[in-house]
Amino acid sequence: MQTHKPRTPEADRTRRWFMNRSLLLGGAAAVTAMTGCSAGSATTAGSASAASGGVPSGMPSGGPGGMGPGATEVKYADFVGVTTDGTVVDDLYAIHSTGVSTDAVVQAAQAFLDGLTTEERRAAVFEVDADEWLAWSNVDGYRREGARMGDLTEKQRDLGYALLGAALSADGLTRSRNIMKLNAFLGDYSGGGKDTLTEGAYCFTFMGTPSTTEPWGFQYEGHHLAVNYFVLGDQVVMTPTFMGSEPTSATYDGEEITLFEKETRAGLTLLRALTAAQRKKVVSGEAKAGDNLKAGAGQDNLQLAHQGLAASEFTQAQRAKLLDLVRVYVGYMADGHADVRMKEVEAHLDDTYFFWIGEAEDSSAFYYRVHSPVVLIEYDAQSPLAYGNTSGGGGGTGGPGGTPTQQHIHTVVRTPNGNDYGVDLLRLHLENDH
Repeated sequence: MQTHKPRTPEADRTRRWFMNRSLLLGGAAAVTAMTGCSAGSATTAGSASAASGGVPSGMPSGGPGGMGPGATEVKYADFVGVTTDGTVVDDLYAIHSTGVSTDAVVQAAQAFLDGLTTEERRAAVFEVDADEWLAWSNVDGYRREGARMGDLTEKQRDLGYALLGAALSADGLTRSRNIMKLNAFLGDYSGGGKDTLTEGAYCFTFMGTPSTTEPWGFQYEGHHLAVNYFVLGDQVVMTPTFMGSEPTSATYDGEEITLFEKETRAGLTLLRALTAAQRKKVVSGEAKAGDNLKAGAGQDNLQLAHQGLAASEFTQAQRAKLLDLVRVYVGYMADGHADVRMKEVEAHLDDTYFFWIGEAEDSSAFYYRVHSPVVLIEYDAQSPLAYGNTSGGGGGTGGPGGTPTQQHIHTVVRTPNGNDYGVDLLRLHLENDH
């Protein structure tokens, strides 16, 4: 199989310069300068000036907490993963048989690749340890590699959705498709004319060759959606997974869509099950900001200390509600592999921390985090950037200075201590089998 050439130093400098400048300018307008996948899908930014803080038609979402790779972009060879203090906890992951077949996803991946043209395939395939794994972002105004869904034929797109259907649960697939639909809604709401705010502005890249024995994986990403899916034998790592939306509830093409109800409800259910004394340890005294997300794109070597209360201090009923919460997120992946993942989480339940920022009414905008040695989950109701923004607190674009709302939510799931993108499993594979 032909593999994609690595990014040139010039391309890397361009990316780092662009994202760093976006951060300096507050992210909203500057990020519109670079859009789409690599295969000729870039568009021209809106007429508003980034320097003046103007907002062009079809303004992207984002913000400093999730802008994506910038000046501190980590290379694959330098990947450590999320840790509490920079030190990786050893011996958390092992190569073993899960008993859950990956045949369906391997076949679906191969069918999708076989359906691409030679040029499309060349643009979409990388080495299994490529830096491209880490080069994902949740913002729409971002240069992406790979096969862009909107540039493919209907038959090719169907093969792409079949791959997602094999990799994800039914709920995970529906949720992903609805994120894409609400992305298109936002484009229409913002006046259109921007092809990154469409259903087609999502890209597939592949790392390695689909196989039932050798390591490989794929990445599917675009605005508010990034799925990283690593496969080794019958083991699967589906992190980082980023899912978000602005808005989270709207009618698109006659269909009423509401996202993140389960995530919102499960968080509130767990918090409300705690005693007053426990809640004092879980709930932070800091005010909810417009953006509290820590482990978004570009944060692959994040150091994040545990905060809140450990589940070792929970009752059995509270622990069950914590597992219910984790299952909502782990349940994005196909059911059998989700069961395997939940066993991994349960093995470290005593060392799993729950943390909360903000109020706890049904309609409150809040942030919560579940953090253990093997799973990190964040939920963040953020201030609006493009939809229904009337706060005026964010320079006209919301962001960290705006008032957060449940109409703009970001979530992320990671595997701490070195196994995002299946990096630790690949390392073990190379050490033991090659």
